[in-house]
Amino acid sequence: MSDIPIRLAVLDMAGTTVADGGLVLRAFETAATAGGIEESGPERDRARQYVIDTMGQSKIVVFRHLLGDEDRAQYANRAFEDAYDALIADGHAKPIEGAQEAIAKLRAAGVKVALTTGFSASTKEKLLAALGWTDIADLTLAPSEAGRGRPFPDLVLASVLRLRVDDVREVAVLGDTASDVLAGHRAGAQIVAGTLTGAHDAAQLGAAQPTHIVHSVGEFADLVLPRV
Repeated sequence: MSDIPIRLAVLDMAGTTVADGGLVLRAFETAATAGGIEESGPERDRARQYVIDTMGQSKIVVFRHLLGDEDRAQYANRAFEDAYDALIADGHAKPIEGAQEAIAKLRAAGVKVALTTGFSASTKEKLLAALGWTDIADLTLAPSEAGRGRPFPDLVLASVLRLRVDDVREVAVLGDTASDVLAGHRAGAQIVAGTLTGAHDAAQLGAAQPTHIVHSVGEFADLVLPRV
């Protein structure tokens, strides 16, 4: 392990700092129907599995792959956002236990915190507002605000640039999917950890070769703080 201190923590939102509770899959079912995928049968099953496998990636990119048509993908993506936004408005969004405290501990120790997501910027803002998290982090980013979504490194690298971090090795990344882990590695982060609170299990995370697997964001904060 490098002796370079950690100055930035890049944390995923849904499944990592925000309890998902199956909201993404519930919104997907609405979007898949809107996009013209049969409500039951092999095509629907394959689409649902693809969504699970690609959790953490930009949602519009997922719908482009599934539907193979830009207009249908955009329509399905809007349906997804509307369904997810409605679930947020109904009070289904909750913080992962200990997430607020972990973020506060990191920032109090001088570590900047960026929250990132595969959702659109508007859904991201609604989610933050519903949680009362408007000011919880130093930066929040959606793919449209960074370039490309995961598994590309853009969200991490945009955080480095905007928060004026000197070295990518001063970065620690945490996410609940293999895409989060791959994006962290591609960005050159020193710590690239997977958490077991979200979409992917230890085997799925392990396939992406994280530097660590933790049980929660609280354990991640304890991992990072000795490196400050």
